Amino acid sequence: MSSLFLRTLREDPADAEVPSHKLLVRAGYVRRVAPGVYSWLPLGLRVLRKIEEIVREEMDAFGAQEIQFPALLPRDPYEATNRWTEYGPNLFRLKDRKGNDYLLGPTHEELFTLAVKGEYSSYKDYPVRLYQIQNKYRDEERPRAGILRGREFLMKDSYSFDLSDEGLAESYALHRKAYTKIFDRLSLRYVIVSATSGAMGGSASEEFLAEAETGEDTFVRSASGYAANVEAVTTPAPPAQPIDDKPAAQVHHTPDTPTIESLVTFLNGAGLGRQFTAADTLKNVLVKLRQPGSDEWEVLGVGVPGDREVDMKRLEAAVAPAEVALLEDKDFAAHSFLVKGYIGPGALAANGVRYLVDPRIVTGTAWVTGADKADHHVVDLVAGRDFTPDGTIEAADVRAGDEAPDGSGPLESARGIEIGHIFQLGRKYADAFSLDALGPDSKPVRITMGSYGIGVSRLVAVVAEQSHDGSGLIWPRAVSPYDVHLVIAGKNEEITAGGEKLARELESAGLSVLLDDRKASPGVKFADAELVGVPTIVVVGRGLADGKIEVKDRRSGERVEVALDGAVAHLVGLVRG
Repeated sequence: MSSLFLRTLREDPADAEVPSHKLLVRAGYVRRVAPGVYSWLPLGLRVLRKIEEIVREEMDAFGAQEIQFPALLPRDPYEATNRWTEYGPNLFRLKDRKGNDYLLGPTHEELFTLAVKGEYSSYKDYPVRLYQIQNKYRDEERPRAGILRGREFLMKDSYSFDLSDEGLAESYALHRKAYTKIFDRLSLRYVIVSATSGAMGGSASEEFLAEAETGEDTFVRSASGYAANVEAVTTPAPPAQPIDDKPAAQVHHTPDTPTIESLVTFLNGAGLGRQFTAADTLKNVLVKLRQPGSDEWEVLGVGVPGDREVDMKRLEAAVAPAEVALLEDKDFAAHSFLVKGYIGPGALAANGVRYLVDPRIVTGTAWVTGADKADHHVVDLVAGRDFTPDGTIEAADVRAGDEAPDGSGPLESARGIEIGHIFQLGRKYADAFSLDALGPDSKPVRITMGSYGIGVSRLVAVVAEQSHDGSGLIWPRAVSPYDVHLVIAGKNEEITAGGEKLARELESAGLSVLLDDRKASPGVKFADAELVGVPTIVVVGRGLADGKIEVKDRRSGERVEVALDGAVAHLVGLVRG
């Protein structure tokens, strides 16, 4: 450590919000260069390379082959799939000296597809499973949490190419199994959840989420095994109800009731002969959509039960790849028929505004909603009789206690960090580039694809997020930068020589050793050892005079004295066992 390029810090970095960010910086694993851009220092690079090698081993194990594409990519392939436009501001775009457009690759479906098209033409060449481990670039609007959400990051992306949907299902299953092996080897606590495909396209889609209270992703699960990202949860629609028995809709003067809470309070004091709850009301939220490449915004009405909020992440997933934003004051001013706080389906239909509603709003259900007039609401407005939505949309928030879509019981909510995502892409990219194989009957067969990603650099932070305590990091053995952290806790020559000798013997036995030979106090050395997080700490100190050393388990905190003459065998057994 006297020559290691390392400087530990006692204070948390000012911009750090999550434990992994704080500890990886304080322990000298990474350093910030710019927002969302980090340098890897020697300790951090050792952990990153170990994770990378675990990923590589499990990919190779089922026959996937590693290749490497450039990060600097031409515009044309991304134009062919419309993703030059669809990626919007998340794409790093640049021009060369001749004015040609390039981008820094956020993902490489196009390049993989073109590579296979360029090399293979016969059905005999398939299936093909290729992967790369390479830096990706996305212009995150708000990079945060250190290397958890950066603008440059290391990713393993792999792609399968099959002749049939059955072949795709097999490739998907192979990747899914490999991912479970990878994350099990990393000692991660994770769940596999149903997910949406977003800008990637495709059908079947699952996410691997590491459980973490600091995670950006909310997922839900039931006791019987259902699990899904909230964006992928589908709302079971209740059966339609008869219309004939419903009372006629009536408009009521409801002064100063622009919110659901104020409306319910007013109605329950209005002597209408029944009690109302927020669930009896229909909340209409107005947003605007802009399709990729367009300058025009479309106004959209979204109707949800009044006891629910619109979840913007679910709404964004539902309208992807369109950009979505809430209406601003200037938008309301430009559409005078929209009366804030009192918007109803009538004005939307009369003015050609598309109106999508939550699946719970079925034919025959009666609602209290805006009457399109200030201080007025309509009671008993019946779906299918008094208004007809243009369709349904999954935009309402999902809550703990909601029934699981598969009927397996109530949902519970948790948070996680995405560590892997697998997609059955189908033929979106094969169609864009006419990727065909000549079949046994000499007729072309359109190839079907899968896409599978793992955030390799993110995994460093995820492991740190799950494996730390108040003193510092606690690495699982599989990814620890060293097998043993050996602390020389004394300044006399005998202790120093004994520590150095033990370090050499451990290295000869095949263990990697971080030797703290600095001229620092034992207290500083012990604090750094706990901060750095190597799972086994060996202390060579005063006990050496009695032929003993101390071995500390970083995870449990347990300390044991070990005879020096048996220390190497003990430590090899500890690390290798």
